[in-house]
Amino acid sequence: MSRLVVIAAGFIVVTALVLALLWTLQRRLMYFPTRDVPTPAANGLTDVETVTFETIDGLRLRGWFFPVPGSSPRVTVLVFSGNAGNRAHRGPLATALRLHGLQVLLLDYRGYGGNPGAPSEVGLAADARAAQTYLAGRPDVDRSRLVYFGESLGTAVAIDLAAERPPAAMILRSPFTSMSDLGQHHYPLLPVRLLLRDRFAAIDKIPPIRVPLLVIAGGHDRIVPIENSRRLYDAATAPKTLVVLPNADHNDYELLAGGEMIQAIVRFLRLLA
Repeated sequence: MSRLVVIAAGFIVVTALVLALLWTLQRRLMYFPTRDVPTPAANGLTDVETVTFETIDGLRLRGWFFPVPGSSPRVTVLVFSGNAGNRAHRGPLATALRLHGLQVLLLDYRGYGGNPGAPSEVGLAADARAAQTYLAGRPDVDRSRLVYFGESLGTAVAIDLAAERPPAAMILRSPFTSMSDLGQHHYPLLPVRLLLRDRFAAIDKIPPIRVPLLVIAGGHDRIVPIENSRRLYDAATAPKTLVVLPNADHNDYELLAGGEMIQAIVRFLRLLA
């Protein structure tokens, strides 16, 4: 056997092993849950309910509900988080929204925030349905004024749920077209489109959704490029508004609970007041 054949064979074997490893471990490269959650009080949060609800496959998930006292149910925002951390990291968002009279449910997916199970695209969709069902059953929640808020990975979760159970309105922060597109952008030398299990093809699901839409994006986002968010926005056919924070990167406070973002959300949701 010639040296060239041996080298070629070795290259094929190594490539096959690398691809097999990526196939096996890809979800560990996509989801970064933090399991330990401090109490709301330890996080500086008051008047927060720790709630539980069950998914169709029998997992009991935990979240935090931020109520707004009053005689009539308020607008309620169901938050679908990104792929890292847990509900404690979204406390500033919920606090800022509640200051403007909006109730909020911070959901932790399976595998996040001490919840059982392991995350996957199908699993997160089931978690979203369970959270929506839970909120719809609360007497202090007006189902006709339920809003979905998706952050990064959570934008695809929100879109998937909205296609099946339309909300009153939807807010997408740092949305993307599909995980395939994002993966190919960040790993251009790998056959991402062939290997990916969880595709989160939001761009295929958003066109039929007709509820009012607010898209918020960072002009310097290095994880979800602004061009990708614009493509998703352009594919939406609902009444829509785009807000770009020109200097914001993906994990900046501006895109968590910054004043400009919160004010844009409040203005957008006045239609439900």
